Amino acid sequence: MSRYRSIRSLLALAALTFTAAPLAAQDMPFDAYLQQVAVKARAQGVSERSISSLLGGLTPNDRVVALDRDNISSGASTGFPPLAPYLASHNSAARIAGGRREYARKASFDATLRQRYGVPLEIVLAIWGHETSYGAVKGNFDLARSLATLAWEGRRRALFEAELIDLLKIADEGIPRSTMVGSWAGAFGNPQFLPSVYLRLAVDGDGDGSRDIWNSETDTLHSIANYFRDAGWRPGQPWGVRAFTPNSVDRSSISNRVVSPVCPRVHVRHSKWMTVAEWRAQGVVPQTPLADDVMVSLFEPDGPAAPSYLLTQNYRVILEYNCSNYYAMSVGLLADEITR
Repeated sequence: MSRYRSIRSLLALAALTFTAAPLAAQDMPFDAYLQQVAVKARAQGVSERSISSLLGGLTPNDRVVALDRDNISSGASTGFPPLAPYLASHNSAARIAGGRREYARKASFDATLRQRYGVPLEIVLAIWGHETSYGAVKGNFDLARSLATLAWEGRRRALFEAELIDLLKIADEGIPRSTMVGSWAGAFGNPQFLPSVYLRLAVDGDGDGSRDIWNSETDTLHSIANYFRDAGWRPGQPWGVRAFTPNSVDRSSISNRVVSPVCPRVHVRHSKWMTVAEWRAQGVVPQTPLADDVMVSLFEPDGPAAPSYLLTQNYRVILEYNCSNYYAMSVGLLADEITR
């Protein structure tokens, strides 16, 4: 499976191919489909208790289907809106202030996260802030019902059926049904993990025997940091820095001619990769110190004569959480504001 494991990244991937499949492909009654899921879950070792607790009495959620179809429409939009309105909405004064408060409260975590995972606290807090406003908004959809509905609906059955079975496995770990609520598309907890991501990357940071990303701030921070380490975060490098880019730079000569197999609309906006020294030779100067041998890509989100950035490999790690330049930029810039 691709490294793009966050729910919004997976939805973006699916939106690229939605025209090749029916919008709704319920090929059997809902109850009959859940019986098939139960058979597959038993074959993977899921207990009868969890199957009965989560799948028993479920009905399809029409609201989830409607939201899923609306997501297809938004994924097919054209053009690139300006970055500033998105930043104003997502990096509000309240979110920045909240991040700074959390950073002051949790300053002791910084050394721990850097040592164990190589990830700075401010990046972890920026993800937490964007995903759930530091735990204030985690979603209230019943996860079993949402995932079962999306799997039965059929457009992306393989994806959501696997996530539904992984949710049953989480129940087998002792997580109560009442805790299993989240977004309409199956993400949950402070970091909005999918069930498959939870099983693979959630961490018991406080050592109490439970990977509680719903209530434990310690487990939440460790789990997000572990996600970033797994995705390839490079310790000691920023996500990117502001750059001075003169008009004399020949944009055609630095364009990226490689088409990304994943989320191409995101990566097509970045230049080719060159070292900082090579960019300096073209007159592009980082406004924060970067070693000359660091590989970076130039990004001008609102075109020439607007703010430009040199992006490191760590920017791509943020994209793995949500395959969107607007999201990744806002996370990086929020992290910068948190420590300013």
